Amino acid sequence: MSLRRRRVAVLFRLAIVMSVLAGILLTALGPATVTGLLPYFTIQSNVLVGLFAAYAAWLAGQDRPDPPSALKGAATLYITITGVVYHLVLANPASPFAMPQPDRALADALGNQFLHTVVPLLAVADWALFDRRGRLRPRYAAWWLAFPLGYLGFALVRGLVVERYPYPFIDAGELGYDGVGVSAVFFAVAFWLLGLLFVGVDRVLARAAGSTARPRESSVQPAPAGLPRAPVPPVRVGVTPPPGDVQ
Repeated sequence: MSLRRRRVAVLFRLAIVMSVLAGILLTALGPATVTGLLPYFTIQSNVLVGLFAAYAAWLAGQDRPDPPSALKGAATLYITITGVVYHLVLANPASPFAMPQPDRALADALGNQFLHTVVPLLAVADWALFDRRGRLRPRYAAWWLAFPLGYLGFALVRGLVVERYPYPFIDAGELGYDGVGVSAVFFAVAFWLLGLLFVGVDRVLARAAGSTARPRESSVQPAPAGLPRAPVPPVRVGVTPPPGDVQ
């Protein structure tokens, strides 16, 4: 990565860190508290991608290799899940799991957009623009499900204790465990396919980068077959022509 590109990457990743901090702090100014926000996948994925972006910015500033692409892909997938699920499921009135959207104060509304829109877009752009290409494998899409499945177990155990669930599609009190199981399978398959999409995009970008990096073919075309080539005069080394032969 060139010096100029490294500087842009550092600034981009610092923007992610600042957006995460702004989102959490502005949201905490509303009715929610920081400790009350921690059980949400939104906050956990934002904190994860913020820490990862800070580390990646430090590495780029020191001219060191980026973190492993599999870990970068995982963090990017999780924050993408946050944005996609919020906009298509939770904030979508047509969704069966739509959550009521309260009238938010300006700070709370801005914080909500930072966490669910700005940070996911910045993280995906950082992955697409600065990550090393061609290193993701299809099996990673299954490995990346470990955190969402672990979060599901955490949310269900916590729900037994506090009798409250962070999201309606894992609300065992309303859906029952059979209903939670059905929605869990649906979302797991959707997240797996989203992970495969990241792998596919990575390969497409790798091919595009490889094609642009190839040297251009020579514009000199060989003589057609059957045509005589122009004779090449012999070159005599170390022989000085007589004075009368010099023009």
